[in-house]
Amino acid sequence: MSLSAAEEESAPEIRLPADIDWQMLDKSKFFFLGAALFSGVSATLYPVVVLKTRQQVCQTQVSCMRTAFGIVRHEGIRGLYRGFGTSLMGTIPARALYMTALEVTKSNVGTATIRLGFPEPTAAAIANAAAGLSAAMAAQLVWTPIDVVSQRLMVQGNNNPNIPNSSPCKYRGGIDAFRKILSSDGPRGLYRGFGMSILTYAPSNAVWWASYSVAQRFVWGGFGCYFCKKENESKENSSSSCFEPDSKTVMAVQGLSAAMAGGVSALITMPLDTIKTRLQVLDGEENGRRPPTIGQTVRNLVKEGGWAACYRGLGPRWASMSMSATTMITTYEFLKRLSAKNQESLA
Repeated sequence: MSLSAAEEESAPEIRLPADIDWQMLDKSKFFFLGAALFSGVSATLYPVVVLKTRQQVCQTQVSCMRTAFGIVRHEGIRGLYRGFGTSLMGTIPARALYMTALEVTKSNVGTATIRLGFPEPTAAAIANAAAGLSAAMAAQLVWTPIDVVSQRLMVQGNNNPNIPNSSPCKYRGGIDAFRKILSSDGPRGLYRGFGMSILTYAPSNAVWWASYSVAQRFVWGGFGCYFCKKENESKENSSSSCFEPDSKTVMAVQGLSAAMAGGVSALITMPLDTIKTRLQVLDGEENGRRPPTIGQTVRNLVKEGGWAACYRGLGPRWASMSMSATTMITTYEFLKRLSAKNQESLA
């Protein structure tokens, strides 16, 4: 694959390593290494998810720092990992579904759009958007029940005065929460907020993967010119118009592009994520009331703090999505190279 460093015809060309598609992967190695790598990523970023969730369910505005210090003071470091075991159990199958749907869709749609005559940049953006959409929908089949249980564990009452109005639910662990939700609400209780999850994550993933494709070209267009000029200036023969970045440079550009796409996606989908979290966490089985509707949840949020209440937890979510996107894409690209059948051709 090659990208133009700028719009002008005279701009030097940047040659990037070839893409690794679904057919080029050793599937067993891909899934085994993927489970290990992404489990580590999940463990690193999980405390930020806990902070975001705590802020979203609070009925008053509480700063991120106050929430974090309150958790550590009253619950210890373990408080930042409430529900992590349950989340990790769901991460592995959900990631497997996600990566399979992502790669299969991207490969097939990318081939189809090229055959239809779309330019390569447009075809790549369409393929990435379609892949992100299908991957999110597939993963939510597994992830929504895990999300419901883990989020209940994250916010269950702990008599912490620095985190007022948290959920009164009491669970002894993931299995206990799963059993209680299932017995009181049935399977529907485990899929509470499934529609909102699809409405949140499917467009978010489509926007993210399309934005990532566009952001990469934008970053190479800006920084690529600098790299090319620097390379050409260091050579006596400056007639060469081709620049081949090393793996560190490629990884840096991928990480920056992912962070940009993650930040934009977080900002656009934040209100949907807040509503989804409220639907999944609040009004549990212990108060005997029917779960709130989407309309009631929105009205409660607006009543509590105006439309700004829909953006509670934006800081942690922005940081989480940006960091997650950066680590995910660099880890994912690294995983694909480790799992490629023909390693020699990638050297």
